Amino acid sequence: MSERVQINGRRLWQSLMVMAEIGATAKGGCRRLALGDEDKAARDLFRQWCQEAGCRVTVDEMGNMFARRAGRDNTRPPVGAGSHLDTQPHGGKFDGVFGVLAALEVVRTLNEAGIETAVPLEIVNWTNEEGARFAPGMLASGVFGGVFDLEYALSRVDLAGKGVGQELARIGYAGDVPCGDHAFTAFFEAHIEQGPILEREQKQVGVVTAVQGFRWYDVTITGQDAHAGSTPMNGRRDALLGTAQFIQAVNELALTYAPDGRGTVGQFQVSPNSRNTIPGRVDLTIDMRHPEAVVLTAMDGAVHDIGERIATEMDVAVGVELVSYSPPVVFDEGCITAVQTACQSLGIPYRRMISGAGHDACYISRISPTSMIFVPCAGGISHNEAESARPEDLAAGANVLLRAMLHYAG
Repeated sequence: MSERVQINGRRLWQSLMVMAEIGATAKGGCRRLALGDEDKAARDLFRQWCQEAGCRVTVDEMGNMFARRAGRDNTRPPVGAGSHLDTQPHGGKFDGVFGVLAALEVVRTLNEAGIETAVPLEIVNWTNEEGARFAPGMLASGVFGGVFDLEYALSRVDLAGKGVGQELARIGYAGDVPCGDHAFTAFFEAHIEQGPILEREQKQVGVVTAVQGFRWYDVTITGQDAHAGSTPMNGRRDALLGTAQFIQAVNELALTYAPDGRGTVGQFQVSPNSRNTIPGRVDLTIDMRHPEAVVLTAMDGAVHDIGERIATEMDVAVGVELVSYSPPVVFDEGCITAVQTACQSLGIPYRRMISGAGHDACYISRISPTSMIFVPCAGGISHNEAESARPEDLAAGANVLLRAMLHYAG
């Protein structure tokens, strides 16, 4: 009977649209920064839906939420699926949330079909995947997977100086379950691709085999505040001018390792940020990515070389701090095969692919067999209010998730 079961695509879409009302933006996107009031509202709704589906919901020390559907043998590790509910400041309706609600739809579908699994199922909402408010991203799944220390994670602060631990307590999601207290029989994360490949090739599902690695840096460039009118051009220690050269060098470095290299300066703050004062300090971030660890190591050395060169040429101080490193990940072949077999049995056009973005599944793969399922997004646009996906593609991805989970759940 399970071979004939199909998820309810209309219900999945409606759930996504209801969740999108929380933190809705004027341009049709979502703003639910991790541990903010909108994130709390999304968590509360997710908890309600899971309890209505008969799941027992627990919360760990990092605010990760686990909604468990009992199986015949509840002593065995669950088959997990999920993603995250937090978004970018100008985020879309599908990044992260699709993976959470697709897993919920799997549970709802099995309930309606009267299918009991041998192994329990678990829907997961990971805390602070985006890293938009608290760096680094994938913070709570990193603690769960043994990458980050709990105290380190709880002590991370946002630009206003508010800490993760403080905000978890404020919104009522500082759980008492130890983070990382259990593994999974298998774990799957469904997600929009966040790139254009599936759409261009008219494939409905991406069978994700690996994820490229990334390094995140915080960089501080310190020069000297000075009057814009009375300080000669050849006597300045302009931190912003040094930053401009740093940004250009990061771009050139990524192009050196084309086509897979990526280099982005996505954030910076200028001080004193005055119209008629030469900037004396700039704090900026760098995101470097590549699917090969040896290349990422070479890029790391080059970033430090860039800092030393600019410090000498511009007479400024340059500090480069690595704040997060996620090595390239190769997913479990058994989980990959389960996803691919599901596509074949459903007649869904698919392709095997590498993810260009990091996901919670990267850290969970350290402790459990893991893989991912991608569906197309319009124009490959994500981290943007214009992010869009077709209901039929989301339903296809959820049906693949259903069968992959059942393969392991029995």
